[in-house]
Order: sequence, then structure tokens, then C-alpha cells
Amino acid sequence: MLQSDALKILKAGRNVYLTGAAGAGKTYVINQYIEYLKDHKINPSITASTGIAATHIGGMTIHSWSGIGIKDDLTDWDIDGMEQKQYLVKRITNASVLIIDEVSMLSPNMLDMVDQVCKALRRSQEPFGGLQIVLSGDFFQLPPIMRGVASGEEEFANASRAWREADIRTCYITEQYRQQSDPIKDILNDVRDGKVTQKSLKLLKSRVGAELDADIEPIRLYTHNTNVDERNQEELSKLEGSIEAYEMTGKGNKRIIETLKKGLLAPEQLQLKKGAKVMFVKNNFEAGYVNGTLGEVTDFEFGRPVVNTINGDEIVVHAEEWMVEDGGKSLASVSQLPLRLAWAITVHKSQGMSLDAAEVDLSRAFAPGQGYVALSRLRTLDGLVLLKELNPTALQMHPRVVEFDKWLHKDSYKWERVIARFNDDELQKMYDAHILDCGGSIESLADKRAKTNSNGGTIDEDKPKSNFIEKAREKYPNAYKPWTERDLDSLTEMFNAGKSIKELSKEFGRGAGGIKSRLVVLGLIDEE
Repeated sequence: MLQSDALKILKAGRNVYLTGAAGAGKTYVINQYIEYLKDHKINPSITASTGIAATHIGGMTIHSWSGIGIKDDLTDWDIDGMEQKQYLVKRITNASVLIIDEVSMLSPNMLDMVDQVCKALRRSQEPFGGLQIVLSGDFFQLPPIMRGVASGEEEFANASRAWREADIRTCYITEQYRQQSDPIKDILNDVRDGKVTQKSLKLLKSRVGAELDADIEPIRLYTHNTNVDERNQEELSKLEGSIEAYEMTGKGNKRIIETLKKGLLAPEQLQLKKGAKVMFVKNNFEAGYVNGTLGEVTDFEFGRPVVNTINGDEIVVHAEEWMVEDGGKSLASVSQLPLRLAWAITVHKSQGMSLDAAEVDLSRAFAPGQGYVALSRLRTLDGLVLLKELNPTALQMHPRVVEFDKWLHKDSYKWERVIARFNDDELQKMYDAHILDCGGSIESLADKRAKTNSNGGTIDEDKPKSNFIEKAREKYPNAYKPWTERDLDSLTEMFNAGKSIKELSKEFGRGAGGIKSRLVVLGLIDEE
């Protein structure tokens, strides 16, 4: 299915599962839909299954949005408590569209609990309380880590009752942007099909011990935390100078503190030196970093590390707090510097990243999908270095996922044919009905701007508008041109690294207003 067809189904108000191979443009489609909704005065609820994924899409975790937090199940007592939280009731009852990104990392139980909360707080027994539900992800990614679930049991979100009841249309995007026209694309398609060819194996074998350009410093991906810790400590020990140590502190309910500690990327004991490679593990837009920002410790100022990010920004890092609240009251919290050593990370934590270069060790791969996740992080095959030979598990996929993927292709093709039956007028009627159901305005903000100039007069719809665009492009060559997914990734990365609007305008050849509007769509700044 093309991105444009998926967008038509979304605009028609249908519940959708948006999927496709890594780099197919799922996030781009979601951002297009978010922009469309906001243009019609509808603010969708933007969430994701993990903090890193939420950062990428400019939203919050579904655990936080729904008020479920770290709970493994919901009792009537829990639901009653949620109904007493006015901020939560207002958030969920005022919502009309719920987006959940990286749904492959969401357990079926969690999706059922979100459905349960939405039904209870919206006083409706329709699926998700009548919300339009937009799920995005790829089940070829690693499944969620679930406590108390034996191997082989149902572990993916599509096994949930909520998924079955929501009448979800599959939109399987077949376009490809991250690995466009690169050999790694064919390798990944082989892995998804469950039949890796000799040609693909030969190409991968050629990357064992390969050398990268001298000016490229790759991050290293391992399947096991022990390898990550060993690598990071080994590199830290090579640095001269004394160690600065930082201990995580906690207050409140001891059980919740322990649960918090286990769920955080920040380590309980953090050791740093000048020259240490680090990654930020929390969002703090005002301070100039987000979850995943990479940098290097260059100094210590009154005991606090000074980090230069990869884009040259200097940040004095202060401790951050992670908290679990109930009714506005803190039950427990922990405090630590929002950093971890980053010469190496696990494959699991790399999900959602796009990397120009990586050294990957899949010799100890132990779960289906690990090899696919690691390889799909790379933009090109030339950016891959395999540290050791692949083990037999590395390129295996979960058998249920391979079978389910075949069904998803068929389901997507069915809805692709259905949407093709409608002409533009019929589609527009569905679009308008959905906008009204969501409490939005049929006349978009763009339509209003096209009709009225700054003096309140009417603007001619044709030539003057064309002349206006031509004139704008004399100064900004890319003004009013569509954004590509790679452009959006670069814009997000540069903005998070602290680039100013003026700098971004020059970099992308677009006016400051165009840059600001795109940052609003991405959820990186608030609409003025």
C-alpha cells in the first residue's frame, strides 16, 4: 500500500494498524495525519510504547497517558481511583484520536488495559470508548519483555481482546526510504520472508571485520547487557584521569523504587571520566537534550559533568527525577544523572534509531528478531561492521510473526482495493464526517489562510499564489516543498541538538515559519 492510500483510510476515521518494513515511512504517515488533524482543529493524543519511541514521535508513553503506569492489571478499585483524577478524566474524555506508536513492544495485556480505561472513563462500551485508534509498528521488531510469561505463549499486542474487537484495517506500507537502493534492503526483505538467500549471506559475511572510514566513530550493538557493560567499562578504563561516581537515590515506597530502578535506562551506579562517551536517557528540551542524545564528557564543573553533544552543544548535566504519582501525590521517586555510558548499547535499546554506522555482535543472538532489528538500524550496508560470524539464531524470525505478516499483506491489499472504489467526492464526505465526529472544523486553517490575506481581503486562488511561491523560493529554494522522512529525521535531530530556527532555516532552505510549523507537527514545540 502507498502512503497516500493509508492516509485516505486514516482520514476516513477508520481504526488502523500502520505497518511496513523499517524505513517504509510509518512515522511520516503518522506525522502527515497529525498535521491534517491539527489543521482541522483536532489535537490527537500522541503516545508510544516506550520512552525512546515517544521521543521520536513527540508524544508521551501510553502508560503515562492512560494513567496505568507500572500496573500489571486493573481492579475495580484502580478504575474507581482513576475516575477521581480530574486531569485524567479530562484528558481521556476530550480525546478523539489515540495514536500508539511501536505497538509491537506493547503486551496484549497492556492494550487490553488501555481499552478498559478508555471504556470506563468515556462511559462507552465501544472499543477504546469510541476513540479512533491508530496503531503503528512492525512485529518483526523485538516483542515486549513480559514478566511471568512462558516462552511460546501469546506475547504480541495483536493477541489482545481489544485488537480483535476494534475492527482494525491493516495499512502495510511498501515504500522504502531508509535503505533506498541499498543492498541491505534486499537482505532485510529476505529476513522478513524467512528465507535468507546465499547472496544475502555472502554480503553479510563480507562485513565481518570490515573497516569503516577513519572519521566515522560507530556505536557498538550487543544482544546481552553483560557485553554492553564490559565494553563500556573497558573503554572507560582506557581514559586517563580520576573517576567521578554518581549513586542513584530514592525516596518513598521501597517496592515502587525497585520497580523504577529496573525500568530506567539510567544506571544505579554511574562512573564517568573526561572523554567518556555518553547517552542522555531522559527528555529535557529546555536543557537541550532528549532520550538518545549522544555526547562526550569534556569536563566536570562543581562535581557535575559537562557534556558536548555530537552537534557541538555544551551541557552542564544536573540530576533528574523519575517519579510515580497517584492523584498528584508522589508514591516514590528516584534521582540520578540522566546519562549512561554509550560506547555500546543493547540491540533492544537501539529500536527506533537510525544509524550511519554500527559495529554489531550477533554471535550470541538468543531471540528471533534480534538480527533484523540490529541490521535495520543501518542506512547502508557500508555502515555495518559485524564483529563476529552470525550464529544460527541471528537471522531467524518468530514463526507466528512470519505467518501473521502474510495475513497482514492480504488484509492490507483488501483495504487498498476498497479505498480505490471511492471517488474524491465520496472520500471527502467521509473525511468531513470524521472531522465533525471529532469536534473539528471542516474548513481547515490552510483554507482560511488561502482565502484571506493579512488585510482581510480575498486572495486570488491561482496566479498570485503561484507568484508568491516562486518569490518565496528565490530566497528559500525548498519553500512549500513536501518534507521527506529523512528531512524530518534530520530536522528532529538538529533541533534536539540545539540548532536555532535561523540555523535550521539556512540548513533546509525553508523560511522560519515553515520550520516552526514543522516543529509543531513533530511535537517538538508548542503552537504559538
